[in-house]
Amino acid sequence: MAGNRILHLQTVRSLPRYSYRFLSFSGFSNPKPKMNQTLEHLKNTEEFERVTSVLDSFIVEKMFMYLKNRDFDSLWHFAPSRMTSSIVVNVLYKCSGNIQLGLNFIDFLGRNRGFKHRSSTLSAMIHIAVRGRRISDAQVLILRMVRKSGVSRNQIVDSLVSTYYGCGSNPMVFDLLIRTYVQARKLREASEAFRILTRRGFSPSINACNSLLGGLVKVDWVDMAWGIYWEMIKIGIQVNIYTLNIMINALCKERKMEDARSFLLDMEKKEVFPDIVTYNTLICAHCKEGNCEEAFELSNSMTAKGLMPGNVAYNSIINCLCKSGEVVEAKEILGEMTRIGLNPDTSTYNIFLGECCRKGSVRAAQQVFNEMLGHGIVPDLVSFSFLIGLFSRKGDIDQAFVYFRDMSNAGLAPDSVIYTMLIGGLCKNGNISEALKLRDEMTEQGFLPDVVTYNTLLNGMCKEKRLCEADELFNEMVERGISPDYYTYTTLIHGYCRDGNADKALDLFEMMIERNLKPDIVTYNTLIDGFCKEGNMEKANELWGDMISQGIFPNHVSYSILINRLCSKGHVREALRLWDEMVKKGMEPNIVTFNSVIKGYCRLGNAEKADEFLNKMIEEGIIPDKITYNTLIHGLAREENMDGALALVNKMENKGLIPDVVTYNILVHGFCVQGRMDEATVMFRNMIEKDIKPDRSTYTSLINGYVSKDNVKEAFRLHDEMLRKGFVPNDYF
Repeated sequence: MAGNRILHLQTVRSLPRYSYRFLSFSGFSNPKPKMNQTLEHLKNTEEFERVTSVLDSFIVEKMFMYLKNRDFDSLWHFAPSRMTSSIVVNVLYKCSGNIQLGLNFIDFLGRNRGFKHRSSTLSAMIHIAVRGRRISDAQVLILRMVRKSGVSRNQIVDSLVSTYYGCGSNPMVFDLLIRTYVQARKLREASEAFRILTRRGFSPSINACNSLLGGLVKVDWVDMAWGIYWEMIKIGIQVNIYTLNIMINALCKERKMEDARSFLLDMEKKEVFPDIVTYNTLICAHCKEGNCEEAFELSNSMTAKGLMPGNVAYNSIINCLCKSGEVVEAKEILGEMTRIGLNPDTSTYNIFLGECCRKGSVRAAQQVFNEMLGHGIVPDLVSFSFLIGLFSRKGDIDQAFVYFRDMSNAGLAPDSVIYTMLIGGLCKNGNISEALKLRDEMTEQGFLPDVVTYNTLLNGMCKEKRLCEADELFNEMVERGISPDYYTYTTLIHGYCRDGNADKALDLFEMMIERNLKPDIVTYNTLIDGFCKEGNMEKANELWGDMISQGIFPNHVSYSILINRLCSKGHVREALRLWDEMVKKGMEPNIVTFNSVIKGYCRLGNAEKADEFLNKMIEEGIIPDKITYNTLIHGLAREENMDGALALVNKMENKGLIPDVVTYNILVHGFCVQGRMDEATVMFRNMIEKDIKPDRSTYTSLINGYVSKDNVKEAFRLHDEMLRKGFVPNDYF
């Protein structure tokens, strides 16, 4: 303790006479009031600055002495009221020869909450922390400095540079600055720090540069990444394989495959040669572009250089082949993969499984899945989601739930996508109540239904004509803050149009526009069709004009809707005018359009014209379907040309089209109207022999026919048979 007092006295004696009055052996005493004027006078003099400097030096020495002696109690009582940023920095400078003391001082400062740090103190602390290999502490301090308000990026770098030599630091500090910026996702700041450092004469390490480049490419700031890369080259930073892989990835992301090839050649000139990662990146990129041949060439080139393609490369090529429809070739690659000792993994099988499910091939999908299990490959969530989706779309909801349970038993938790697929499957089967229960279960499991889930339920309700429930669900969706999208409104518009409520559909259409959701051709076609079916041609024509004014031009569906409606009303001439307009605009009539015109002529009783259109249809390469023939048969039957109708049925069968219940009902009704009950009965028996089940219309025609012939006994027999089969007589009976 005596030694401490001697040191203190020696320091005091070196001060001018008027200054040592403010000192005591334990520290400073407060200046007396009468000295205030003297101090104010001295503030702007060189003498004052010298005195202040000496005082600061004394405090620095005192604090360093306490640190050195590990006398933290004395340091605690002495330091808080006397510390300035300059003093803290100078204490840390003195600690540059003894890093542990510096680290102790940093810990001390961390406990002193009252001290307000400046960039200079934080910078010195960062240098000491880095030298003491307390990298995480240094990063925390860097982040603190970065987040300090009012401190520019230039000031941060300048502060670190100005304290660099005093702390005996090393360039790792500047690497850490860049890496910390990158980890904090402050990529613009990291890029600017890189540029400021290079202007100050510091070259960040290649690892720090690669960290920055990788961060920029990851968020698709590719142009900025290239800017940094060319600056690296300019100042002579030696790039390495990691740099090559990052920049190749950047080029692949932008689909610049030729540039990637050139860059690879340039890097080889710099003796930076591609590795497995490089080839995998290029192979994956070519496969995404559908360039399977190029991917094969790269795979061969890779092998020639002694690099063995792995699962990543093979899976990419297999996926590319499957998407190109070359499944057989993909299976050959799978065999090659096994021959060279590579084990196909879950991702490999998921490619084949996904392809089968996309094509709707149930048997093939189950075969792949069983093969997968047979080879000991454990299915993942993707595997099960493929199968659950497939069976849900097929309407085989029981099998979908079998895979759902298998997935749960395997310890895999379903996600919102899987729940939504199952809800879709239940809706497809018309089981809306179960779908809503599953929605509730989904919510209980912590998965909130999204717009896709709600759209799936709304679609199911609309198809089942449960429009009141659909309306309630729509309101619930909005109340929960889920914004309806284009599909929401289009689904509801279609549902209300099918239900014969085009006005409600129009309200939704207007609401859709208010929400800045643009209707498309499908939305307009749905509404036009809805109003046409209600006979409101004025509104349909108004929507047609509105559609064109919005820059949405009618397609062949739009024309077919109006042509069908006009033909249904017998306005064939007007329908043909639209037909000609459609053809002039380059739209070829399809089978629906032809069938509409044929129906129009048949309704007018002009079977001859209808037959002409049938021949025109065939000449234009459109094959008549069952609807075409049934329409013509019905037209002939209405003209009481039953011989012609039967001839057309034979022609239909010769074309490979099997008559259905509609065909036979036309024939039975036609013969009954003419009182030809024997022939009607033959048609009825033919139906049964061909396993075509009669319906209410069949029985109604026969009963009315027998009644008109006064054969009440046969009429009652058929009536009883009709009731036994569950058919309720209608108003035509």
